[in-house]
Amino acid sequence: MANTETVHPDLAGLEAGLDALDAVQVRRTPFRQVLLRKVLPPLTAVLLVLAVWKLLVVAGVTADYKLPDPSAVWGSLRELWLNGTLFDIIWTSVSRGLLGFAAALAIGTPLGLLVARVPFVRAALGPILSGLQSLPSVAWVPAAVIWLGITDAAMYAVILLGAVPSIANGLVSGIDQVPPLYLRAGRTLGATGARGARFVLLPAALPGYIAGLKQGWAFSWRSLMAAELIASSPDLGLGLGQYLENARTDSDMPGVLLGILLILFVGIAIDLAVFSPLERRVLRTRGLAA
Repeated sequence: MANTETVHPDLAGLEAGLDALDAVQVRRTPFRQVLLRKVLPPLTAVLLVLAVWKLLVVAGVTADYKLPDPSAVWGSLRELWLNGTLFDIIWTSVSRGLLGFAAALAIGTPLGLLVARVPFVRAALGPILSGLQSLPSVAWVPAAVIWLGITDAAMYAVILLGAVPSIANGLVSGIDQVPPLYLRAGRTLGATGARGARFVLLPAALPGYIAGLKQGWAFSWRSLMAAELIASSPDLGLGLGQYLENARTDSDMPGVLLGILLILFVGIAIDLAVFSPLERRVLRTRGLAA
């Protein structure tokens, strides 16, 4: 009995230690640390780029019409703001990009499930999806214009052709990394067919799926900008791509740089506001991120 009494506390301590390891502790990061780790580094990088840009202008390394002063780009931004067209231009492109991405999500998700789980479909469509993912989105613009004309439908077609393969391949990659034990456990509990896909496959494949979503959004945004640059028309409204093309036509280099910066800003903002928090949340729930 003495030995038994000395073993039980040890087992209890071991069990408590294992429980502590399994527990995912989520602590709110202090505001000061957020500023130091998340805000200060990119702000410093931006200020450094502006300083180098200003030094190059002052040094006169090239003509002003090729590299305008940062104040000239700020003046173009201020002009759009005062005219009340800045947010209209941004929203025209963002609304198209988000709607096209939503359609790509609705198509790419079931397609990825089908390719991942049906061997014949995988053998038939897997190489095609990989090839489409490596194809530059701008290559689809001439065909889309011929098929659909210079319309919003052509813009959405280019977005779909650029984003669907990335989303589908991301989900396929995530499903391929799901341990077979999860699938067997799901079948034992009655999660087969659509229920197995919903409650077992998709949750287990979330990290790879979200990576595919991030890449899919990047392809959506790039595809849309390529389509707006090439297939510009007054009937489509003034988006960021068409604004950039108009500035090029007018030899307005401050406007060209402003268009590039706005496109970059929107792409980064969507990633930081939507995909990065979602990715961190998924990784944190799995104990893979602090």
